[in-house]
Amino acid sequence: MSDDSVPAGALRITTCDTEETLAAAGVLFSHYRRHYGQPPDTSERTIGWLTEMAQSNMLMIFTASVESPAGTPPIGLATSHAVPASLVMGRFWQLRDLFVLPGSRRQGAAVALVSAVRDAAQTAGATRLSLVTEPDNEAALSLYRGLGFRPVGGLASLSLDLA
Repeated sequence: MSDDSVPAGALRITTCDTEETLAAAGVLFSHYRRHYGQPPDTSERTIGWLTEMAQSNMLMIFTASVESPAGTPPIGLATSHAVPASLVMGRFWQLRDLFVLPGSRRQGAAVALVSAVRDAAQTAGATRLSLVTEPDNEAALSLYRGLGFRPVGGLASLSLDLA
């Protein structure tokens, strides 16, 4: 849309599990990776990776599109996955990636995507939905807090590079 506006209620959320939907998600995923400083790569590599993750049930992939008679490419992407929750002998879900094209932000796509992930997690019996974001990403923190997410105190985030 030329004016970057999304009419209220005009978003469609799609769970990506077909070749067509994963190809559309791949375009957004490439934008997302470039946004975080990763070099562009071939769409075949991106779509192959997303397809592998979706088919192995390692990631659930969702896109948000603006409803239109002609159909439009997606404007937003979210990925999530289930994680074993040992202490409660259940599982929780983690929201891994959330990205909305810059010209389509603050129009409801991010809220719709997080809501779709939350609903899928609840349907799957998850005990909670978690996420990690940079401490200086005020826009994301504001969005997540507005959706009910709360900081987790008393934990340290550690990583071991295996590459």
